[in-house]
Amino acid sequence: MSVAANCPTCGAPVTFMWSSAVQTACQYCKAILVRHDVDLEKVGEVADLPQDASPIQILTEGIFDNHRFMVVGRIVYQWEQGSWNEWHLAFDNGGSGWLSDAQAEYAVSFQVYPQTALPSADAIRRGMTIQWQGQNYVVTHRTRAAYVGFEGELPFRTTDRTEMVFADLRTPDARFGTIDYSEDPPLLFMGRQVDFDELKLRNLRMFEGW
Repeated sequence: MSVAANCPTCGAPVTFMWSSAVQTACQYCKAILVRHDVDLEKVGEVADLPQDASPIQILTEGIFDNHRFMVVGRIVYQWEQGSWNEWHLAFDNGGSGWLSDAQAEYAVSFQVYPQTALPSADAIRRGMTIQWQGQNYVVTHRTRAAYVGFEGELPFRTTDRTEMVFADLRTPDARFGTIDYSEDPPLLFMGRQVDFDELKLRNLRMFEGW
């Protein structure tokens, strides 16, 4: 169910496609808006995002594990070898998740809550093993990335994000996880790698020559 409000800066209508969204941006004046129930607060202005070659866009739809989803938001991160997208997905069961889109590799994950403390950003290293629900996940990457910007709707505020550390986790059977050190304690997201065709995406961005 969508939720409607008005931009406190320019008065334009703002409609949330995902009812639990916390942050969005006004399409007219580019104000970053944080939602407090039915009231909106301006906390900044959106930056222009860099050119992107991904075919995914806001309002792209797809299927993951028999549940339909719509892309309602995006965060862009940059690191020494380029940039990647984290697409925010709103599912038909009311939940939300993330589609990581990096150099044509894709993974869907959901925030989970670890029962024991995770290693600190300073302590985590490639090759370490992290246990989750009886499975051993190997740390394959430790990446320091800069927050570039966002579009659409997100489940949290991004106004205090600048540079942060991420640790990627893998198993041999394509299970996937990320430890996000943007908060203390860190956030844990678990899921699995997916093939592009598996997601049955539609309403993709078209490029000249397709």
